[in-house]
Amino acid sequence: MPLELRFGADDLLRIRFAISPLCETHEALRTLRRTDRHGYHLPWLRRMRERVAGLDLAPVWLFMPVRRPGYTPDFLGRPPDVPLADFGEELARLRATDPELARAEMAKSLACVPGAADSPRGRAALADPARAVRELADVTERAWEALLAPDWPRLRALLEAEIAYRSRQLASGGLRRLFADLHPRVSWSDDGTLTVRNRTDVLLMRDLEGRGVLLLPSVFVWPDVISGFDPPWQPTVIYPARGIGGLWREPAGGPALARLLGANRAAVLAALDAPATTSALAHRLGLAPSSVSAHLAVLRGAGLLVSRRQGHQVLYERTPLGIALVAGG
Repeated sequence: MPLELRFGADDLLRIRFAISPLCETHEALRTLRRTDRHGYHLPWLRRMRERVAGLDLAPVWLFMPVRRPGYTPDFLGRPPDVPLADFGEELARLRATDPELARAEMAKSLACVPGAADSPRGRAALADPARAVRELADVTERAWEALLAPDWPRLRALLEAEIAYRSRQLASGGLRRLFADLHPRVSWSDDGTLTVRNRTDVLLMRDLEGRGVLLLPSVFVWPDVISGFDPPWQPTVIYPARGIGGLWREPAGGPALARLLGANRAAVLAALDAPATTSALAHRLGLAPSSVSAHLAVLRGAGLLVSRRQGHQVLYERTPLGIALVAGG
C-alpha cells in the first residue's frame, strides 16, 4: 500500500544504509515462487533447482503470502543494526525472538490468507510460537547454506557498490538526488515526505518521530520495493540494487579482447559490470586472488580501471576507456 514517511529534523540525521544476508535469504526464497521476479534471476534459478528440491520450505512459505495484500512477519527479517550484518549474528537474533511478539506477527500474517490460521501448520505455529521460531530459523539457515552462501561474495560486492553509488549521490545532491532514481515507485518531496507507492489504493501516513529510515539494497527484491517495519524496529525501505541485470552472466569480452589483453586479464576487465573487490572477482572467475590482484594493477596502470577505498575494502570499476574497450571487444 502507498506509504508516506514524514521526516522531522532528527530523522534527517538517521538515514543509513545496510546489507542483510538474512533479509536477502528470505527475499531469495520469495523469488523462488514469484514468477514475476524470475527475469534476471533465471540462470540462478536453473542452477539452484536441485538444491531447492532438497529443502522443505513449507514452514517459511506459510508466512510469505503470494496474494496481495499480504504480510510477512517483521521478525523474520528484522532490520540489521550494523552496516554489514553477519548472517550468524542475524540468525541468533531471529532465534531469540520473543514468543509473544512472534505469535502476534504470525497471526497477522496468517490472517492474510483465508484458512491459513486454521490449517494444521498454522494452528501448530500459533499454539507454540517458540517452537515455530526455532523451526523458521532452522529452515532459514539451511536455505542460506544451500542457496546463498556459495554466491555471497558476488552478491555482497554488488550491494556494497550500490551503497557506494548512493552515498555519492547523497553527498553531491542531498536527499532529492538520492531518491531521484532509487525506484520508480519511490519519490521525495521537499516538504520532508518520502512516498513509497505499492499496489493498492490505501494510503498510510507515518511520522518517523526521530527513528529515521534504513535503506536496504537487495538483489532478489526486484522488481518490487518493500517498505514498513513497525516499532521496535527502524522503518525500512528494501529496494533493488543496480547491476542485477549482469549479475548471473558469465563474463565475456570477446575473442579480440582476449587476444589483446590475455584471456584472464580480459575476463577480469569484462567482469567489472559493477564495482567489485579483488576477492569477489576471484570467486566469480575461479582465479587465485593474487593473480586477480596482479591483473587489476596492470589494468589500472593502463587507465582501464580506477580504484577507491570503502571501509576496509578496495573497489575497482572500469573507466570510460575500459567500458569502451569491453564494448568494442
